[in-house]
Amino acid sequence: MTLSKEDTIIGFIGTGVMGKSMAGHLLRAGYQVLVFNRTKARAEELIQIGAVWQDTVEKLAARSNVIITMVGYPKDVEEVYLGKDGIISHAKSGSYLVDMTTSAPDLAKRIYTEALAQGMYALDAPVSGGDIGAKEARLSIMVGGDNDVFNALVPIFNCVGKNVVLQGNAGAGQHTKMCNQIAVALTMIGVCEAIAYAKTAGLNPETVLKSIESGAAGSFSLTNLAPRMLTDNFAPGFYVKHFIKDMTIALASAQEMGLLTPGLELAKSLYEQLAQQGEENSGTHALIKLYLQKDK
Repeated sequence: MTLSKEDTIIGFIGTGVMGKSMAGHLLRAGYQVLVFNRTKARAEELIQIGAVWQDTVEKLAARSNVIITMVGYPKDVEEVYLGKDGIISHAKSGSYLVDMTTSAPDLAKRIYTEALAQGMYALDAPVSGGDIGAKEARLSIMVGGDNDVFNALVPIFNCVGKNVVLQGNAGAGQHTKMCNQIAVALTMIGVCEAIAYAKTAGLNPETVLKSIESGAAGSFSLTNLAPRMLTDNFAPGFYVKHFIKDMTIALASAQEMGLLTPGLELAKSLYEQLAQQGEENSGTHALIKLYLQKDK
């Protein structure tokens, strides 16, 4: 399977925090890009640099041969792919379908099967790296699906990511993302507790970070998100509400496999508490607010 850039029309659905940057990289790489988003205003910047707006998912699907989705929840993924007005009902045979939303592994398998029955090729390809990774085109992309389909789409993946790995059959990309989210959730707890400890001990958190971020405690969250915590910048690189969604999927999958995940259960409970305090649309690093409430 091969795809030339000249003959490729990419339909991109979901131009939010992550999707906008990703679609922009594809445009700048020279691809034709059609866009759809529930709120057109969130696609205006892309339209200004050459993206072509589509009024409906059906129109976008019918006019594209590679369709990428970056939406919110599994229910949105199911609707946009399997609904009567969805992609699989309207895309052309031979189209490539790539869901880059973090979604349920079992749903990824359903989409793969339904697509194949219609002569289409589906991959699940969730990403990690947040808004920074999306803006800098260095996302980690975890892919599930067939090897030949993956190879055909590698040039497109390389426009938005730096670490692109085929993990296995359909659903394997989503399972890998669950591994990622478990590690991120527990790391975030550690970062918040470290900062809270530093403040309580009367240390300067900024200088503490200088010492610990390059040592064994180093992580993406410590380097990139802890400084935001210290300046009260809780703009979302990734929403609390979406992180709770991811942890819910991971817990359900773990329970189906009979796996104990007490750390993940703790993280989910803390983020649910945070959301109940009105922080569902904040960035995930807003978890620090739970630890520092006594300072307010």
